[in-house]
Amino acid sequence: MSQLFSPITLRDMTVSNRLVVAPMCQYLAEDGNANDWHLMHLGQLSMGAGAVVFTEATHVSPEGRITPKCLGLWSDDNERTLKRVIDFCNTHGVAKMGIQLAHAGRKASVNPPLKGSAPVAAADGGWQTLGPSEVGYGDWPAPRALDDDGLAMVKAQFVSATERSARIGFDIAQLHAAHGYLLHQFLSPLSNVRNDRYGGSIEGRMQFPLEVFEACRAVWPENKPLGVRVSATDWVEGGLTVDEVVEFAKALKAKGCDFIDVSSGGNHPGQKIALGPGYQVPFAERVRNDVGIPVMAVGLITEPRQAESIVASGKADFVAIARGAMDNPRWAWHAARALGVDTEYPPQYVRCRPESWRAAPAVMIAPTAAE
Repeated sequence: MSQLFSPITLRDMTVSNRLVVAPMCQYLAEDGNANDWHLMHLGQLSMGAGAVVFTEATHVSPEGRITPKCLGLWSDDNERTLKRVIDFCNTHGVAKMGIQLAHAGRKASVNPPLKGSAPVAAADGGWQTLGPSEVGYGDWPAPRALDDDGLAMVKAQFVSATERSARIGFDIAQLHAAHGYLLHQFLSPLSNVRNDRYGGSIEGRMQFPLEVFEACRAVWPENKPLGVRVSATDWVEGGLTVDEVVEFAKALKAKGCDFIDVSSGGNHPGQKIALGPGYQVPFAERVRNDVGIPVMAVGLITEPRQAESIVASGKADFVAIARGAMDNPRWAWHAARALGVDTEYPPQYVRCRPESWRAAPAVMIAPTAAE
């Protein structure tokens, strides 16, 4: 029996396997609106890449976008265009659809990667970024530190986007507190040097992310799971540590968090990451064991038997893939085949199962009179 292809339930959501498609920014939205690219991208992934498919980071405000081309969910147009995509996935796909809600904070207002990822000049439409403190990311422009009114505004934006997500019909949601974006910026002493109740020790630094989570949990459907993606370490001396993330995860669990998606890094250009197959899995295992909460492991997990081992050994409850799913949108089908188990296909694609090929009768074409 495969543990990777065993069912699991979070609140009222039950999935037949533990494969998750992680959020992957596409940088092709217009004014935050989803379009045919997103329908194609998420639609094909919903067919067979995993049991749960997350959208790319979907931003709660225009100023919260990483780039001007990022997906958003702050307007009626954003909601309408994204609903079209998710309706398609729910109609034709087999995956549960999830959304990742995000605010880029001090890492906002930059060009897409294919244009260099440098900050956008004001003359080219760049905007003032926001953050916990006036500490820039490397040599990027410093953000404006959020005061009480600003904190209330950002929290309200997360709540509004959560309400829109519920109306669209997402099955599961997560808040982005990783990769150096706003909620991670509050958690890390490298970017949060406040001296009020939102700074100082980890108890203070995690206060605002906890308030955002609690406010979103209050408006997200009670029967649907809500989780958080975290960076377990900054990979920089003096930065956020896994011990502190464990404390944050314990506090989240107490407030009704259903899962933790464990990643790392992204908050300092001087990070030194020890890359290797499954290099972030030990962080997920630590959070799972110390907190007693379902976790998702992500990062250089590329092979079915590697994924199987992670789940079977109790290191994580889910395995999340990203680049592998872009390379192979049928990752779950092929993993199931490699592990000798059955998995769900959309009805229109059932005949592409290998056993269907072998069972199909030979088709004879009668010769024409001229032959």
